[in-house]
Amino acid sequence: MVNWDEQELPKGLPQGPVMLPDAKHVANVRDEAAAGGEDCSKSKSKKKKRKKRAAAKASSGSKLPLCRGVSGYLDSYVSVGQSDPPSIPVAQLFPSGKFPVGEIADHAGDWNTFRRTSEEKRALEREHQEQYESLRHAAEVHRQVRKFAQGLIVPGVKLFDMCTQLENKTRELVGEAGLQRGIGFPTGCSLNHVAAHYTPNSGDNTVLSYGDVMKVDIGVHVNGHIVDSAFTVAFDSQFDSLLEAAKRATEAGIASAGIDARLGEIGGDIQEVMESYEVTIEGKTYPVKCVRNLCGHSIAPYSIHGGKNGKSVPIVKTNDDTKMEEGEVFAIETFATTGRGYVVDHGECSHYSKVLDVPYVPLRLPRAKKLLNHITRTFGTLPWCRRWLDREDGGSATINPKGAKQERYLVALQNLVNMGIVMAHPPVADIKGSYTAQFEHSFILRPTCKEILSRGDDY
Repeated sequence: MVNWDEQELPKGLPQGPVMLPDAKHVANVRDEAAAGGEDCSKSKSKKKKRKKRAAAKASSGSKLPLCRGVSGYLDSYVSVGQSDPPSIPVAQLFPSGKFPVGEIADHAGDWNTFRRTSEEKRALEREHQEQYESLRHAAEVHRQVRKFAQGLIVPGVKLFDMCTQLENKTRELVGEAGLQRGIGFPTGCSLNHVAAHYTPNSGDNTVLSYGDVMKVDIGVHVNGHIVDSAFTVAFDSQFDSLLEAAKRATEAGIASAGIDARLGEIGGDIQEVMESYEVTIEGKTYPVKCVRNLCGHSIAPYSIHGGKNGKSVPIVKTNDDTKMEEGEVFAIETFATTGRGYVVDHGECSHYSKVLDVPYVPLRLPRAKKLLNHITRTFGTLPWCRRWLDREDGGSATINPKGAKQERYLVALQNLVNMGIVMAHPPVADIKGSYTAQFEHSFILRPTCKEILSRGDDY
């Protein structure tokens, strides 16, 4: 297992701080140079090496995260020309429209070995370059935003402020443009026994504490193509095994994924890895369990859970023989828990989405009609949260003018939920006192290979 006390750095980067030569060393070098000694050339060689190491560090970042669960440099985005803090829209960093390719891996299964060298499959890929570049664009924005977010995550931060800052950063880096580019879904920052779907509503003053375990779930979309990826952070080393279990289980699921892979078998591979871990918290040892009623999912344009024909990727062994298919996009996410391994709705709802292809339903409340029109215009079928309705622009500065803030909308919102037009996604939690962890990556099943879009040097 990884020792989080020693942060894992990218290969090729210096393992410690680069020290500048002091005055005494400089004087010695000058004396040697004057004497024409052999040691002078050695000193010059060492100086060159130090400069190269310093340059390598500067080009790849220099700030390490304070939280456990992620690695790499917080400001690694400087390596692609980004400012620190990031402020340049990612599209401007790649003016050719060609964005960084994700991690490439072979599809699972011996029956797929022919794909890498198949000219027919390569030809198919050339027909989908626009989709690939939209996904890669969203993925690069995601990597830069989450690095920015990791710099905000410290004990004492107010979660409302943290979410607001990183969502505004997403809007800035993706170059928000209505429903063409923007946030994929509300930022999740679920704490401890709450596994998913928590984000603070207005007036929520929750503050992150040293002993918390927080799941950070971020979504970005370009042309409706959503990249969904999540990570877990903690500050106390006693949670390391819990975080490691979720991370390794997610990697096992990704490794087992591929064209014609069966969903139930992928769940079995995830469960085998997850439940091989145990964690000791406050002197008591707990077996790590999968949260059996949470799962990964397919992703379709403008539909985070794949639309009407969406597929679910279980994280425990099942008899589901449904197969993954060529061209599909998936998010494999796993949830580890020290609790009972089952979650239920818990607390005040913040996440909502408009139901896909909802039939016409007559609405009697004028406020409900007005709110529905605003939701359709501003968010379409993408998920949103109450915090966005409270913004002066009502959730999108590029769609709505100032003054679009929604007022006294809770009764109208509940009416839309009751009528089946809007779906509520309340927080889900295991038993109180337990701890949960999550890691998630998005990938696409290209005809020739599997591309893990959201892979970064942090996880």
